[in-house]
Amino acid sequence: MNHAARRIGRSLALVLPVVLVLSGTLAVTSVPWTSTPSDSQVLTASAEKASTQKEAQAPQDVLRDRLIAELQEKDPGAALTSLQEAVTRKPSLAQHCASIARALGKAAVQKYGAAHRAHRYSRPVCDTSFASGVAQMN
Repeated sequence: MNHAARRIGRSLALVLPVVLVLSGTLAVTSVPWTSTPSDSQVLTASAEKASTQKEAQAPQDVLRDRLIAELQEKDPGAALTSLQEAVTRKPSLAQHCASIARALGKAAVQKYGAAHRAHRYSRPVCDTSFASGVAQMN
């Protein structure tokens, strides 16, 4: 008798948690938590989400835009210094450093006209990407 009771106890110990989890999951999925939204509500929510995603820029894009504005207000040297500081503060931006520095090089040529004037600000920030951006504008 003792042996049979122990076997039943072990079986219950294995099966009972599975049964409880499954019944709880089924109970939660069958409860109507909210009313079903109409098609227009779903479309409106989708449109709002899409417009929010367009408005939110990636951090590297925000940094690039800010640095180009700084270049326009001050000079390319200040923007390159800020770029180096931003990459030092947030290392995840390092993978975008070269493209941002190239964009700064192009903006410097647009601001100063001749490429030789923009080259004066060249620094070893992100290798020679700034100089590459200046050269691309020739």
